[in-house]
Amino acid sequence: MRQNPVVVPLFYLLLSICGVLLIAASPASAAAGSPDAPGRVEMPVRMVVLYSSGVGYFEHGGTVKGNGTAELLFKSGQINDILKSLVLEDLNGGKIGTIAYPSQDPVEKTLKGYQVDITANPSLSDLLNQLRGAAVKVTVHAETVEGTILGVEKRKKILPGQNGNQVVEEPLFNVLSGASVRSVPLDEVQKVEIADQALERDLREALAALSVARNQDKKPVVVNFQGNGERKVRLRYVIETPIWKTSYRLILPQKASDKSKIQGWAIVENQTDTDWNDVQLSLVSGRPVSFVEDLYKPLYVSRPVVQPELYTSLRPQNYEGGIAAPAPPPAAAAEAFGKRGGARSAAPMLKANKGRAQEMFEEGLESLQEPGEAGGTFDATSSVVAAASAAKLGELFQYTMGNITLPRQRSAMFPILTEEVAAERVSIFNVDVMPRNPLRGVILRNSTDKYIMQGPITVFEGNAYAGDAQVGNLPAGQERLLSYAIDLDVLVDAKKNRQETAVQTASIAKGTLKVSRKESVSQEYVIQNKSGGERAVVVEHRFVPGWKLTSHQGAETTATHYRLKKSVPAGKTETMKVVEENVRSEAIGILPAEIGFLEFYATSGQVPKNVREALGKAVELKQALEDSRRTLKGRQQELAEMDKEQGRIRSNMGTVKDSSQYYSRLMEKLNAQETTIEGVQAEIRDLEKKIREQEKSLENYLANLSIG
Repeated sequence: MRQNPVVVPLFYLLLSICGVLLIAASPASAAAGSPDAPGRVEMPVRMVVLYSSGVGYFEHGGTVKGNGTAELLFKSGQINDILKSLVLEDLNGGKIGTIAYPSQDPVEKTLKGYQVDITANPSLSDLLNQLRGAAVKVTVHAETVEGTILGVEKRKKILPGQNGNQVVEEPLFNVLSGASVRSVPLDEVQKVEIADQALERDLREALAALSVARNQDKKPVVVNFQGNGERKVRLRYVIETPIWKTSYRLILPQKASDKSKIQGWAIVENQTDTDWNDVQLSLVSGRPVSFVEDLYKPLYVSRPVVQPELYTSLRPQNYEGGIAAPAPPPAAAAEAFGKRGGARSAAPMLKANKGRAQEMFEEGLESLQEPGEAGGTFDATSSVVAAASAAKLGELFQYTMGNITLPRQRSAMFPILTEEVAAERVSIFNVDVMPRNPLRGVILRNSTDKYIMQGPITVFEGNAYAGDAQVGNLPAGQERLLSYAIDLDVLVDAKKNRQETAVQTASIAKGTLKVSRKESVSQEYVIQNKSGGERAVVVEHRFVPGWKLTSHQGAETTATHYRLKKSVPAGKTETMKVVEENVRSEAIGILPAEIGFLEFYATSGQVPKNVREALGKAVELKQALEDSRRTLKGRQQELAEMDKEQGRIRSNMGTVKDSSQYYSRLMEKLNAQETTIEGVQAEIRDLEKKIREQEKSLENYLANLSIG
């Protein structure tokens, strides 16, 4: 392919202008290029502490001579954690210099901050036009021209061709040299050297920003150390890490006299960009509070445009309360941060652990038997030795391992627990889980001095796989119930239940009847064991708030269930009866209560005799009052009927003559009713008076009544 005769020289010319600038773009090369620049410090990872809350604490260490720089690579999402938690130490009199890291501004915004704008990928002529006024040395063939850049112009040039002459634009590089202006075709320029060091530095930094922008997910953090002589330096920080996980194997022996064993593995992932070579790895089962704050992203505050005082008036001001700047942390704080779980504090523990690990390994070798036939004795823990030492840190628990190597972006499993453990085999029945069969399980007691973190457990019975279980956090000395299979050899019938209610006692206070009533519920579990051995059955009976378990004193209680245990011999059927009681008290107003309701308690044998007698008298008074009210209502109905009849008579009288016989008859009837009405009205008045007296008598009786 034929190349453009102008493009190729321009490309090489751009490289000649930049010279070694692209190489010098990285901090490491800049350090090497200057005799006074600090040297490169290697700071490998020395210690890693992973927390179950999803954060990791890392420590790097190295040696520096004089001034030096250390460069670490982090992902963009980790920079906020670095800015929040980075701790540095330069021992033996050294000092920490600046900590440099690339801006998160878009590369276009970053490039526009330099004197030379290379945002739009400018051509050589555009780049030289931006350098107008800069002092340069220009090499044209064998001649060197020193001067100041005037700029690049384009002139039309006629080139002969096979199809006739062609008009092209030729770029000319204009340089002011002394009192003369030199105009040189740009394609004849071999080299342009920039004499302005500040301009050269800006161009170099702009190219470096472009280089960094190629990999947006890798951000170099450069730490500068300042001092004299050889010194130890350390660097620590906290970043987000994958949660370390655990999985366990529980080996249940075939013989009841043998001990059960538990084997624990930690699953660790190195998702950093740094290899872990011979590091001290600690796994902490704690959840320290950790958060992310956006410290990496540049923040810009909108500022108001202020007009000259001539054109503006005073605006209302809003003032917010201020917060005093926090004092810098004391030097002792950084040291304390390092000592907590640090290499020095863990060294004695590791040393002691190596001795115990060797002993366990030798014991395992002695217990190994020669390989036999398939189905022989299976011991999954005999050849696995826990590589971690364990220690309690207040409310936390820590496993520590030394000399761990894990390449970046790789995962690994480490044995952290190989111990004998107390495990009692049981069958667990819960009617809400399975209505007929219990589950095979164990009561696992953490008889070790280790902390068992939550995770899956694979259960082996003798030589065979039995099932999987899930265990929650289990501190030393505590126990958990685990289930891993369905127990088909045991059947449970939980259909028989009964509920009863009985009055316990009653009392009266100022017209209020207070009754204490006991409700009793019984549930029977008929357990049939069809297996060839005794079964310990744990029944989970639902816990109802407010109800008291009366049949099984001292039963284990969870937030939702009682756990009741019963041994059932082989081939036998046993019944477990669970009884619960609930005592409720209620207050009943005697005056508004119905008579039938009061008669029930007045005749109930559980109510004290004096209360029953008082209720009986109250019932008599209420009954007499009710009789009077009923009589009054009957008389009032009679009066209403007579009023209605009088209206009919008067209506008929209006339709006949006064002298007629029918009129006289109606008049006689009307007179007779008037006499009857007067009698009924008098009786109603007497009844109303009587009712008022009865009501007052009942109220006075109840107001002064307090029995029981």
